Amino acid sequence: MWPVEQRAFDAYRQQFGREPQMVASAPGRVNLIGEHTDYTGGFVLPCAIDRRIAVALGISPTESRHHGRVYAADLADMREMVPTGGQRDGSWADYLRGVAWALTRAGMVVPAVEAAIAGEVPQGAGLSSSAALEAATALALTTLAQQSLPRRELALLCQQAENGFVGVQCGIMDQYAALLCTEGHALFIDCASLEAETVPLALEASGLALVVCDTRVKRGLGATAYNERRASCERAAKALGVPTLRQAQEDDLARLTGEDLKRARHVVRENARVQQAVSALRANDFAALGRLMYASHESLREDYAVSTPELDAIVTCAQEVGALGARLTGAGFGGCALALLARAQVEQLTETITQHFAQQGFTAPSFYLVRPSEGAALAA
Repeated sequence: MWPVEQRAFDAYRQQFGREPQMVASAPGRVNLIGEHTDYTGGFVLPCAIDRRIAVALGISPTESRHHGRVYAADLADMREMVPTGGQRDGSWADYLRGVAWALTRAGMVVPAVEAAIAGEVPQGAGLSSSAALEAATALALTTLAQQSLPRRELALLCQQAENGFVGVQCGIMDQYAALLCTEGHALFIDCASLEAETVPLALEASGLALVVCDTRVKRGLGATAYNERRASCERAAKALGVPTLRQAQEDDLARLTGEDLKRARHVVRENARVQQAVSALRANDFAALGRLMYASHESLREDYAVSTPELDAIVTCAQEVGALGARLTGAGFGGCALALLARAQVEQLTETITQHFAQQGFTAPSFYLVRPSEGAALAA
């Protein structure tokens, strides 16, 4: 049992006076490359990380007056599984409620449950804590209800929960990563066909490390800026006469102008970078992957306009210490950047960034050395 799973187990027992019937956990993720391409039918290349969110579940006692309750151990916060009026309330509990809602819509009988969650994926950092919570909840609920659904189907239901209940129009990448990733690999996802395949990510054998640098600038995916960029991509696709920007080519960009041109240019070129990155990993060419990461960040900064001074500073510092590559990861507007570098350079990188942030008056950053990890799983 992962330590975070044990914490969820213990929190459940403390809050509800008995042991849970089911414990599941799912990982956060970093996206190596392919940002803001998933909701336009493009390509992405995430990997799960060894930081997880765990959910401990049990069916509510029949004499309970509740429709079920959920408890967040890290927040010491208890919520009703079905809030007053049956709608979302804007809290963390909406992600569990949304999964139950999506499973019910799919025809599954979801029992009233009591649940406790514990996590080690930083919230609001762009590491997809929400999808991790959804995936762990979906796996636990379906197992508790003695239902067996394919992982891809579970991922789509989790996406429906976030789109239709929580109200964030995310693509499929985060839920796929949380449910389909395997240890030591990245996951190459075609967001149009929904096909996915693992790609070796042999960091340790190459003496390399992935460092997540958290600016600690919180961001909310519900912010209008995210939906504005999605709308811009849809306008650009309509102007080009294609279903999504996945079908657009470099030559098509000359037919666009203004903001829609810049957003579309990022998406078209980012899709090409992802495919090149997959080829680089299959050839164990991490130098090529790093160059693509730097190019991706420049595009996200200049064309997609989702970077921040803090994220740009991390990438600049990474270049100064000789990192192979660095880029913002996640939706941007804050959150994290990712650096690919030699393990021997990690301390130099963190010191350089910390000093630079102090000089600029930024909030002190946090750092996570992450490993490509497994997807959602039931506790042993």
